[in-house]
Amino acid sequence: MSDAETPDQGCRNLRWALALLDGLVRGGLQQLVLSPGSRSTPLVLAAQRCTGLKLTPILDERSAAFFALGLAEASGHPVGLLCTSGSAPAHWLPAVIEASESGVPLILLSADRPPDLRGWGANQTIDQSRLFGAFAREFHDPGPARDGADARKAIRALGVRVALMSQGPWPGPVHVNLPFREPLVPGTDCAADPEKPPDPSQARDPARFGSGSPALSRSTRGLPVRPRDLSILLQGRGIICCGPSRLLAGSSAAIQRCADMLGAPVLADPLSGLRFGAAPENRITRYDSLLRNLEAATALKPDWVLRFGGTPVSKALQEWLNGVPAILVDPGARWNDPSHDVWMQVIAEPETLCDWLPGLGARRSPTAETDPAWLGRWKAAELHLDRLATAFLEQAGWCEGHLIVRLLDRLPAGDGLFCANSLPIRQLDTWSGQGETPLRFFGHRGASGIDGQTSTLAGLNAGRTTPAQGVTGLLGDLSFLHDLSGLMLMDRLDRPCVVLNNGGGRIFDYLPQRGLADFERLWRTPPRVELGSLTRSFGIRHRSVDDPLGFEQALDEAIHTGVQGHHAGVIEVRLDAELSRRVHRGFWQCVREQSIIESL
Repeated sequence: MSDAETPDQGCRNLRWALALLDGLVRGGLQQLVLSPGSRSTPLVLAAQRCTGLKLTPILDERSAAFFALGLAEASGHPVGLLCTSGSAPAHWLPAVIEASESGVPLILLSADRPPDLRGWGANQTIDQSRLFGAFAREFHDPGPARDGADARKAIRALGVRVALMSQGPWPGPVHVNLPFREPLVPGTDCAADPEKPPDPSQARDPARFGSGSPALSRSTRGLPVRPRDLSILLQGRGIICCGPSRLLAGSSAAIQRCADMLGAPVLADPLSGLRFGAAPENRITRYDSLLRNLEAATALKPDWVLRFGGTPVSKALQEWLNGVPAILVDPGARWNDPSHDVWMQVIAEPETLCDWLPGLGARRSPTAETDPAWLGRWKAAELHLDRLATAFLEQAGWCEGHLIVRLLDRLPAGDGLFCANSLPIRQLDTWSGQGETPLRFFGHRGASGIDGQTSTLAGLNAGRTTPAQGVTGLLGDLSFLHDLSGLMLMDRLDRPCVVLNNGGGRIFDYLPQRGLADFERLWRTPPRVELGSLTRSFGIRHRSVDDPLGFEQALDEAIHTGVQGHHAGVIEVRLDAELSRRVHRGFWQCVREQSIIESL
């Protein structure tokens, strides 16, 4: 059918949008997060006809984008974002940056004015082309809606491509800019469905299509290394370092098999997904504290490091590994190497590397042959630091260390924890230790911002694949207040959001800025908001505690309330920041003064 045969522009827009959605759904789209607007109406009308596509309206585009980020991260499927033209899509940028750097699939659908209005001062019209720059894996602007079978075939194919590209070897955002001509609403006689509407039940799914599907498999390339190259590097004493990552099923076991073959300890970042669950024999989690002991840091220095995932949270670990030859393993060919020590990049999943290791000339446990006591010293050091941390907290004043231990001990098996950046993630790194209860961990370590935390927490809970397994939030007071519009989404949470109220940006108390002129006002910026009044104004239940017993009672009550299907609310934990700083620095000083190596 030609454009001349379809004079109703609104009907043409709708058919065009239906075909695009059909392609997106075929490629894996199951949820669409939209913010209200006029120019995006054709896509909203099309989405309404897609009965299996879940629509979530969120007023604030910035909050909507972080909510979509959480949805995609929890579900493992791409999530669509839709908004009107003008400044609206610009509010997506912080979440798009995080999604790009963390490898989370988002499909960005920005409505736009037609090309003949751009650059002419038309209302709500800006240049939206390549709005997200290098942070989008691809950008497409197919132009205004066209009619006819060939046009719909082309836009449907674009939908498939966009959805699959967002899930490629290095997942991330893909941007489609969609200019619509008016009228935006079709006439009453529009035959809107010349073909059947999109059916999300027919979406591509790894469980149905198998890991061999080239569009969905993240291990699409072999290992571009020669056996001799890798065998030369894997000589002497080595370690495996696992930074923040989203491991596929089976990757944890594969990393452990690699560690067994290489005789290497596995240093597990709090966001690696490896600290909690079935206990690998080689798992090390207390390294951030251990490496503050000069004697231990010197004695345990490796000859090589095999790296999985992103850059670790621990600055002490990053500085300690400076100068150590690294082998970087990443299925998406990311080059995570801020210290410039990578000698070789392996583009593969951990399972692939583990299968290839014997054929690449890596002997079984080469480290054990070089230094039989190497792995034993690491394991003994982990046990020593674990006991030391427990004993230190027993005599220390109430601080985040106690809270983290109690929080992790009380989370139901299979639940998740979303940890904010700045000080909370570093405290989690220091005090979490390890455990056999399976838990999942989430955080914004792609760009390490403090924005969008409450919206992401809501998205993580809405996107979880197992209804019984929720995600608790651990946020600082500033990160909580930084995302006020996200509070409109928190009345649906069935796990609590724990807010550490320590009087502002206390991360600066550990940095050189402490003591600078006007430090309190310009860096620490203590909030002047009463959190109880704020949360209650959003209809969110609020609990305030300031001691261990109060926290345990509030947490148990909130989790029980959530498990029963009710809103869990916010737990505000009031902390003495100066006492907390003395405890943390006192523990690190205690570690420095220990004769750790002699005691092993």
